[in-house]
Amino acid sequence: MDNRTGKRYKNERKTRGSAKSLDELFDIFCHAKIAEGRSKRTLEMYQESYNYLCDYLDEVNVERSMTAITPDLLRSYIAYLLHSKRKFDNHPHKHERDKTIGLSPVTVNTKLKSLRTMFRFLEDEGHIDRDPTAKIKKVKEPEKNITIMSSEDLKKILAQPDQRTYAGFRDYVIINVLIDSFMRINEVLTLKKTEVDTEEGVLYLSELITKSRRGRTVPIQQRTARLIRELLKECEEFDSEYVFLTNYGGPLRDDRFRDRLKGYVKAAGLKMRVHPHLFRHTSATMFLENGGSERYLAGIMGHSDLRMVAKYTHLSDKSIKEKHDQFTPMNNVIGPLQKERKRKR
Repeated sequence: MDNRTGKRYKNERKTRGSAKSLDELFDIFCHAKIAEGRSKRTLEMYQESYNYLCDYLDEVNVERSMTAITPDLLRSYIAYLLHSKRKFDNHPHKHERDKTIGLSPVTVNTKLKSLRTMFRFLEDEGHIDRDPTAKIKKVKEPEKNITIMSSEDLKKILAQPDQRTYAGFRDYVIINVLIDSFMRINEVLTLKKTEVDTEEGVLYLSELITKSRRGRTVPIQQRTARLIRELLKECEEFDSEYVFLTNYGGPLRDDRFRDRLKGYVKAAGLKMRVHPHLFRHTSATMFLENGGSERYLAGIMGHSDLRMVAKYTHLSDKSIKEKHDQFTPMNNVIGPLQKERKRKR
């Protein structure tokens, strides 16, 4: 008698992905994203976020397997990042005073975003049965009142780089490009010579380096184009395809520029925190305050949705005060022209 009679035929596995380690699943995800043409920086962010999770799993002695990645474990991981993880741990160029305990909600959400992308992909592709991040909510981020630099602040920063040196002049050109183009720092530093047209005054950004994965053309003033042309002549001896290079001819990394920018800000006597993306905020704000339209601003910044422009524009207190004085309903009640009270003969 056949002992298989009456028994259910098993074909599907009970739990997909259980035979593969978490490392193997991450490799599958990374190879797929490489095939999709994701930028080098995006792939690095995936790796960084995965390393953060693995460090936590090792610390709490949990195996790297899909069965271990539950919503409860991810919530514990989030709490660990917020309250126990040391900032810039093992970073060779950070001072001990900067290595404080607890990451910001913004940083934690950035790390989670990469994990969500990975697990959602693995579920969609049939490598796992469930996405453990599906029910994990974003950490609430505090709403910050972003301070925009003034034109005087920008002038003070531009006055700091020593243009008599190669590195100083290079930094001066970078800051000019950041102000004039509204570009992200990684977009600026990955510019290639073939993507610069100094005659027409435009920069061509490849879809491989933009955050939106869409190429775009960015206009710049002729003065900015002239500065780039002058820098390119300085860099001829390096024989590199990139525009912004170190003193040794290699591509300049954003962390190195950030450190140099901090020095310029300190030398300028500014008390505010200035980072490369603040130039993008500031330039967008000034563009609108000078009368530029949101439609054109969205095109320059690379946003297809006009609503995204509001994310980068924060009207200055001075501008808000001027508009209030111009349009306040009190002008209808008591009149817009108020004479100053006479105090002296």
